[in-house]
Amino acid sequence: MVSESVPAVDRLPFRDPALPTRKRIDDLLARLTLDERIAMLHQYSPAVPRLGVDLFRTGSEALHGVAWLGPATVFPQAVGLGATWDEELVRRVAEATSVELRAFHYHRPAAVGTGRNSLQAWAPVLNLLRDPRWGRNEEGYSEDPVHTARIGTAFCRGLTGDHHRFLRTAPVLKHFLAYNNEDDRCVTSSGLRPRVLQEYDLAAFRPVVASGAATGAMAGYNLVNGRPCHVTPLIGTELRRWAEPTGHELFVVSDAEAPSNLVDPEHYFDDHAESHAAALKAGIDSFTDHGQDSAVPIGRLREALERGLIDEEDVNRAVRRQLEIRFRLGEFDPDLDPYATIGPEVIGSAEHRALALRSATESVVLLRNEGLLPLDAGSTPRIAVIGPLADMVCEDWYSGTLPYEVTVASGLRSVLGESGEVVVADGSDRVALRSRTSGELLGKTPFDVVDWGDGVLTLRSVESGRYLSLQDTSLAADQERIKSWEVRETFRLVPVEDSVLLQNVLTGRYAVVDPVDGRVTVTAQSADAAERWEREVLRDGTAEALAAALSADVAVVVLGNHPLIHGRETEDRTGIGLPAAQDALLRAVAEVRPETALVVMSSYPYALDWADEHLPAVMWTSHGGQETGRALAAVLLGEADPGGRLPQTWYRGRDALPNPLDYDIIKAGWTYQYHRAAPLYPFGHGLSYTGFAHRDLILSSDTATPGSAIDLSVTLANTGTRPGSDVVQLYVRALGARYEAPLLRLADFRKVALAPSESRVLSFRLPLDRLAHWDVATGAFAVDPGAYEVLVARSAGDVVLTAPLTVVGPAPSPRAGRHVIAADFDDYDNVTLVDATRVTGDAVTSADADRPATLRFARTDLSGAVRVEAEVSSEDPLARLEFRTDERVLAELAVPATGGRYEWTTISAALPSPVTGVHDLQVVLHGSFRLTSFRFSAAE
Repeated sequence: MVSESVPAVDRLPFRDPALPTRKRIDDLLARLTLDERIAMLHQYSPAVPRLGVDLFRTGSEALHGVAWLGPATVFPQAVGLGATWDEELVRRVAEATSVELRAFHYHRPAAVGTGRNSLQAWAPVLNLLRDPRWGRNEEGYSEDPVHTARIGTAFCRGLTGDHHRFLRTAPVLKHFLAYNNEDDRCVTSSGLRPRVLQEYDLAAFRPVVASGAATGAMAGYNLVNGRPCHVTPLIGTELRRWAEPTGHELFVVSDAEAPSNLVDPEHYFDDHAESHAAALKAGIDSFTDHGQDSAVPIGRLREALERGLIDEEDVNRAVRRQLEIRFRLGEFDPDLDPYATIGPEVIGSAEHRALALRSATESVVLLRNEGLLPLDAGSTPRIAVIGPLADMVCEDWYSGTLPYEVTVASGLRSVLGESGEVVVADGSDRVALRSRTSGELLGKTPFDVVDWGDGVLTLRSVESGRYLSLQDTSLAADQERIKSWEVRETFRLVPVEDSVLLQNVLTGRYAVVDPVDGRVTVTAQSADAAERWEREVLRDGTAEALAAALSADVAVVVLGNHPLIHGRETEDRTGIGLPAAQDALLRAVAEVRPETALVVMSSYPYALDWADEHLPAVMWTSHGGQETGRALAAVLLGEADPGGRLPQTWYRGRDALPNPLDYDIIKAGWTYQYHRAAPLYPFGHGLSYTGFAHRDLILSSDTATPGSAIDLSVTLANTGTRPGSDVVQLYVRALGARYEAPLLRLADFRKVALAPSESRVLSFRLPLDRLAHWDVATGAFAVDPGAYEVLVARSAGDVVLTAPLTVVGPAPSPRAGRHVIAADFDDYDNVTLVDATRVTGDAVTSADADRPATLRFARTDLSGAVRVEAEVSSEDPLARLEFRTDERVLAELAVPATGGRYEWTTISAALPSPVTGVHDLQVVLHGSFRLTSFRFSAAE
């Protein structure tokens, strides 16, 4: 008999931990009113006191440590974690992050609103690093889907924990899908032909979801094939389908303000009720919109319900998914919570500090070394550390608040101790800016000026060490660190005759000085109205750097980016060259001190052609968090082996990169898989202080059939005199393929640490689906019979062992011409992919309507065809559609105006004579219209 002292609400079935979770969810869902359920669709889900249900908020940032909640352990940026190629290390980083997030949940007040900090972790980011100019490059792991999926799965497993019932935190995969540009990100469309969609972009998400390690996903801001990601059918047909075998549903959240974007600026729907209804039906379960003010988005959803655009089951489905996460996080079983003993002392604990150091150390990549490194403290006791990042550690937008920071200079000092000396010169000019109107110094202080490229400067007060910042229209040197959504600390000094103008980058406005009281405001909209400033150089930064280099035995030049200046969320880079001022500083230092090592500390790759040709050593690290400097010092001085390997290609400066909006990696030639020119540093590249030899690549069989697997082994030996680690990279490639196959494709990898003279036999299992391509003729993955190679490599540019593999099986059949989806082409010219309807389906149209657009369909069986039909929509009354083979024109059809892009009609024409056999078919679009499918029919 239940005690009457137990509150009635605690005796309800959904509170009974002995019941199956699904029954508990059903019970709670049935007790919630419709209004209560609708209210739960917002990011800030309100409490239901009558049922004892607490409020719930989606999303805490946890990309490389807990962010935005206060001081916490800060690990390397995600791209740096990707550079470790170490799944267990990444899992441990995520575990530490999740433990700290639990501590913030239990012991820290909510950073926003009321209640507790969310245990839903908005991480990891699985978007592929296709274009190194992407502003959010630092957030992804790799340009390769296999590597990204493996690291992403490890991170998710660390976040979730290994309890059989309860999650430590609930990871949310970002950002679904094909999101790799910032400029105009809310209105640009990523064109994904089926092969790119299936082999590349989906391939990064598919294994992570299928593993069961992920609990949710976030839709991207962008469009894919003309349709916003927040209403894409791929949420249901792909994401949720992959999750079905795991027994859990994914909880899909919107990105911030993205539901509102569907109407403005995207203009995809006429009103917000319609757009929110479409997002809910497509699979968005939680609307992150209007901040804490849920009234507007929930009002839109209520209107959608009243108009019949959604029904109660649509609401229930989304709420059910939210409740499942909440049950799995233990919200309704506090007495069974296995994480309840986590105390606040875990935040920034000694164990986590050590892990931060190890992960930062393992992420360092040695790009070039002609014997300068590791530095010998005995022969190089005086080290000059030079450059804007010599004595600085940066936070990025998604990093936590640094509990402490170890710069490169301080890291070297701590490792060298009394056996060496470190001199620092950041290369900045110290200037005084004196108003011509008032005669006063700007801010009554000189400033140290750093040029971050393209004329964008930061000015740091010499007196306070703080950054000059724009506050409303006033200026004050009051910011210790640059970290805000709107960066107000960047300026330009615009030369005008013998003076300069001070322009704020954010507003574009210029400083003016009140002639009466001398007050400085940033209000002038034109240069003509701006104050003229006398610029006096009090210290030449380059001269100081050269003096430091000349006085030292070796120079370490630390260059790179500030994560919130050039290349950040909302801003892509325009190129991949070093900032001109940094490049000039590097060359000047190297000229006077040949013993110069370049350390690039950056969120993304640079074109380092000059440095690679002229310097004896080049090294890269991401912004590595609180232990950046200690990690770099350990590697520079040889206390640690450089264990990192590049997670993306570093292109040469002369190598023209494709258009940032060209997402077709196959045709555009993106990444190591399809880029034909030799890069400066290939994917997977990284040197060690010891030597490694690979030998004895043995396959269990040199023939195989689709659906099977082969076992293989390779021996790795440390041939040097130092301990070190190597990443054995296993690639595959198809020879003589009927489709445009990748030059190489990563199939597996393993990081191995070996002592001097130690060797180890490594075993791999290679499922033949690693050889598969997306067959556009059948709409499925296929492994063609034929010749392949299995390759062991140090990087995508350094293959060391190769073994042949023959796949046997029936030859692929020709494409059936009876019904062909237009987007399933083999090749194309002047074509862009668009949406067939707002709900589902792809279509093709001309990228430039003034030129013909051509689709090519290889090996199409047209036997017996006497007629062709096509599904088209058009607002161009003069458009026409042409079908031809290499031998002749088969048909030419006039395309009528249908009244709108979603108004479809069928056009048809008889062929002049029956067609026989298999042909390479060309479909040519003349004018502006859309084609979704076509079919050839035989005589009845």
